[in-house]
Amino acid sequence: MGKVVTFGEIMMRFQTMSGRRIRQCLPGDLNLTFGGAEANVAASLALMGGEAVYVTALPDNPIADACLGALRGLGVDVSNVVKSKKGRFGIYFVEAGANQRPSNVIYDRDYSSISMESGYNWPDIFKGASWFHTTGISPSLSKISAEATLAAVKAAKAAGLTVSTDLNFRKKLWRWEDGTDPNSLAAKVMKQMLPFVDVMIANEEDVGDVLGIHAGNLDTSSGSIDVQKYPGIAKQVAGLFPNLKKIAFTLRESVSATHNNWGAMLYDCASGKSYFAPQSDGKYSPYQITDIVDRIGGGDSFGAGLIYASQDAELSKNDADVLGFATAASCLCHSVYGDFNYSTKAEILALMKGSTSGRIVR
Repeated sequence: MGKVVTFGEIMMRFQTMSGRRIRQCLPGDLNLTFGGAEANVAASLALMGGEAVYVTALPDNPIADACLGALRGLGVDVSNVVKSKKGRFGIYFVEAGANQRPSNVIYDRDYSSISMESGYNWPDIFKGASWFHTTGISPSLSKISAEATLAAVKAAKAAGLTVSTDLNFRKKLWRWEDGTDPNSLAAKVMKQMLPFVDVMIANEEDVGDVLGIHAGNLDTSSGSIDVQKYPGIAKQVAGLFPNLKKIAFTLRESVSATHNNWGAMLYDCASGKSYFAPQSDGKYSPYQITDIVDRIGGGDSFGAGLIYASQDAELSKNDADVLGFATAASCLCHSVYGDFNYSTKAEILALMKGSTSGRIVR
């Protein structure tokens, strides 16, 4: 299992509890944890037993120390985090949805340290590493962070690492270039990054918003999707970026805020073969997640599972197993409060192999 480096912003996460809305809670109490896409991947990898290095920039203050202590306690190497004299600690607020009311995220992350910092020693950071992962969130924060992310993927590729990225389009971000709308800015920047990427992770909305690739009426909000359209989308993406080796799509059918059907597809660009998970009697049969505890971080746990399985001595022998492990990991994440997926390799393998009853383990 090789060392994995991830790069991106981590924030303080404040969440309302018990289905309450912000206006019901303030003034009052909110629950505080830490989270952010690339940190979530690093934490999940460490909890699975992998070696994870997390890189970011944070202000030099006790809040940052507490955050790094939390990551260090999970086994994440944070020795390359830059303690910056620029910027602040980003924040996001979560109103958890329920039934037909969707969740809502409110960002307070302008002028965060990572959006103002460019001083990363990538050649030293990548020594001994085999994989680098970042997302489309990192370059969405500012021109400085976009340039830093592009420099990182170029340095990782030059160092011989496998490079992965999750498109992770966030329409509330990508606002740092005056006169350019978020979709156009994301498209411009990500099309500069993707030629240095080996493994791309996305969903159908990301691909449409960032790359302008659509395949018919894919209405994920209807609670039902046509999975047979996804290989065609992946083939179009592979045609634009021939350097890509694998393309993964998460397949979320949103029946309601607390009921999602969850699965994924993995496309091998060389062979043109597609794999779907989970399977039942040889057919795609998504996990029925009917009582979601917390869906934030679900895609990141999928990315972590994909990276872990792709480097595991046994799982990596078969793309179907790689995808099955990643999908099971992300399914379990929906049962855990907070951004991080506190699930072990053994627990993920048990679900992957069909243990879905939720019976008490004694």
